[in-house]
Amino acid sequence: MAHNQFSLLGKRRFLPFFLTQSLGAFNDNVFRNATLVLIAFQMGLSTDQVTWYANLAPALFILPFFLFSATAGDLAEKYEKTRIIRAVKLFEIAAMSVAAWGFYAHHVSLLLVVLFLMGLHSTVFGPIKYSILPQTLTPEELTGGNGLVESGTALAILFGMMLGMSLMGVPGQGPMLASLAVLTIALAGYATARFIPPAPPNSPDLKIHWNPITESWRTFRLCMKQRVVFNSVLGISLFWFFGTALTAQLPNYAKLYLGGGESLNLLALGAFSIGTGIGSLLCEKLSQRTVEIGLVPLGAFGISAFGIDLYFSRPGLAPVTGLDVAAFLHAAGGIHILLDLTMIGVFGGLYLVPLFALVQSRTPRSELSRVIAGNNILNALFIVSAAVCGIVAQQVLHWSIPNFFLAVAILNAVVAVYIFTLVPEFLMRFLSWLITKALYRVKVTGIEEYVPDEGPALIVCNHVSYMDPLILMGAIPRPTRFVMYYKIFNTPGASWLFRNARAIPIAGAKEDLVVMEAAFAAVDQALAEGEIVGIFPEGKLSTDGEIAAFKSGLERILKTRPVPVVPMALRGMWASLFSRREERLTRLPRRLRARIELEAAPAIPGEQATAAQLEAIVRRLRGANA
Repeated sequence: MAHNQFSLLGKRRFLPFFLTQSLGAFNDNVFRNATLVLIAFQMGLSTDQVTWYANLAPALFILPFFLFSATAGDLAEKYEKTRIIRAVKLFEIAAMSVAAWGFYAHHVSLLLVVLFLMGLHSTVFGPIKYSILPQTLTPEELTGGNGLVESGTALAILFGMMLGMSLMGVPGQGPMLASLAVLTIALAGYATARFIPPAPPNSPDLKIHWNPITESWRTFRLCMKQRVVFNSVLGISLFWFFGTALTAQLPNYAKLYLGGGESLNLLALGAFSIGTGIGSLLCEKLSQRTVEIGLVPLGAFGISAFGIDLYFSRPGLAPVTGLDVAAFLHAAGGIHILLDLTMIGVFGGLYLVPLFALVQSRTPRSELSRVIAGNNILNALFIVSAAVCGIVAQQVLHWSIPNFFLAVAILNAVVAVYIFTLVPEFLMRFLSWLITKALYRVKVTGIEEYVPDEGPALIVCNHVSYMDPLILMGAIPRPTRFVMYYKIFNTPGASWLFRNARAIPIAGAKEDLVVMEAAFAAVDQALAEGEIVGIFPEGKLSTDGEIAAFKSGLERILKTRPVPVVPMALRGMWASLFSRREERLTRLPRRLRARIELEAAPAIPGEQATAAQLEAIVRRLRGANA
């Protein structure tokens, strides 16, 4: 088990794939930008011709995603993934060989064909890129692995752009140097692919359908099977919409509003890309190596906040033109703009990585490649939509680029709120993450190992404070429905939170028999549907820090639905502001960010579990530290 995400770079099950993926993204951008420089500056074409080719190039690259993504998902599901990766890398070598001739002969049509082929290369590799990670990484490594892949991709894109433009710009030798670069990188990608361990097919009996329209529809239906997965896919596509809207305008933004040329365009793109890499790498640390979708709202609103601030940092044309990087950084507002672009990238990484990890962890393995393929189709649609919106905003509505950035940032916030309203789990996880991070330092042991990745389970834990459900909710990577006392559930001002968290209210038999029976029925239905249900079998908060006897309702649940039971214990919560150590909650906390512990034990089969047995296990886990 890796201690942190960077230790994955020393493991064969991850490093060769990481290098292969990064080299592929690197070569894509070396080739694309070398081609654009050749067409724009070295072939003597008219402005209209250059404009035509500049708009045609991204369309040709994105077209294969619409045509072949669904079939690529089928292939990745049916066949051994490593063999497909190696075949794709051989295809890349062949395509780059054609590109080398196109560079040498200044053959624009041939280079555009290669651009389509590289789009096909990325289309086939895409479903494998994210579906192979859950096969090679443990659940607690998934966020860190995705963070490394996203940061590596962001930096590969940036450095690929820089290398492609600089090599093709060398007087007299540009085509030769660019040809050598793309061929060398393609060969290096195939070499690293040879070391990727086998990744067996998830659905070897799957029948491949070659009709792109009908198969794309089947793929979308798979995406929509789980509401939270489909909304995660929508969220990922929204990020690509925002990213495309931003980066597509950077060349003109750098020229008109930053007061410089290509060097400031690269500086702005570099700030965004490096920020994305930093945010992606931060996800593992902030999520404590779980799939923490609570970071998604934080990332979404951070993107919008700094996108809006980018507008206010420079709403009008640059006061001075002809600036190089050094002059821009010393000019008024330069650092502010660079900080905004960097932080948009940072929050973009915090937003994107948990969404990918969620799709990977919640989608059945036999469907993951096809769901990723559906995600790629939707991404392509949103990328094209962003480009169209940019054209309409500037050519039809006559908006300035900063006005367009402002509109997109506001739109991002509005759509994010809508998605989080549809799927309250995102917001609930964010609140639990925020509150527990602000008040406690939680050491979690055994959760990833003993809580099942799928299927129903019952969580039982000692009950020391009002914060216990939030702490468990933040530590358990799957959504958990907690049973809670009905009077607390109906607390004015807080009931909306409990309802959105899908808590189950319960009452004592003597208080309200109807509510009690409804609670047992709701628990049984949730378990029947494969959900996790959390209960505190003591039936009330501890009044002295000790564990009270577990009530028989636990055994009633298991008699009806004998699901696995995972015992857990909280330690260090008796001194909490929210415990009953003192009867009032208005006192100041004794310590900020107190250290507490949550430990889980191996699951007990429901057919064997008893209240007394589980109570004994929880007592042992809790020990003497209340």
